[in-house]
Amino acid sequence: MSTTETLFTRTDPALGTFSIRPLDPFSDAELLHGWVTHPKAAFWMMQDATLTEVEREYVRITAHEHHQAFLGFHEGRPAFLMESYDPAHLELVGLYDARPGDVGMHFLVAPTDTPLSGFTRAVITTVMAALFADPATERVVVEPDVRNTAVHALNAAVGFVVEGPVTKPEKEALLSFCTRARFEAATALTTGVSI
Repeated sequence: MSTTETLFTRTDPALGTFSIRPLDPFSDAELLHGWVTHPKAAFWMMQDATLTEVEREYVRITAHEHHQAFLGFHEGRPAFLMESYDPAHLELVGLYDARPGDVGMHFLVAPTDTPLSGFTRAVITTVMAALFADPATERVVVEPDVRNTAVHALNAAVGFVVEGPVTKPEKEALLSFCTRARFEAATALTTGVSI
């Protein structure tokens, strides 16, 4: 699969075109380094990472059988990072009863000096629509830091329901789930087809 290949595209009625492609850990590392070490990315837990460490982490992720990373674009410009993973094998092993069709998700919006109203919600909607575009995805699972109240509100806005806190090695997390039906009801989107 080419890292220049667009995997998913969604047009937001207010903000325009969002698209997602596979991440290239080498050519995208410098861009990602600026994002993951930015003060607004504190919950990403890479604040002190060097460029080499960021590159190494994304080489590891893109080579992993159960973990993928993607670069998201808004109107053709890099705007967000998306990761998906199999929670039966990573992140949440032993912390909940994983079901077939569960997909774990992380996303990070690029820092900006000119924020757009509704942008982060449009990003998470795009990420969720991309995950549910795969008919095998039954439920999206997230485990953000319990202190990350901003992302809890975003998750709720796209249909996530809180299961409760779980203790991970690196953080106390808020385990939450979103089914396809809940996402579609929350966003009034049809997710089965790329737009």
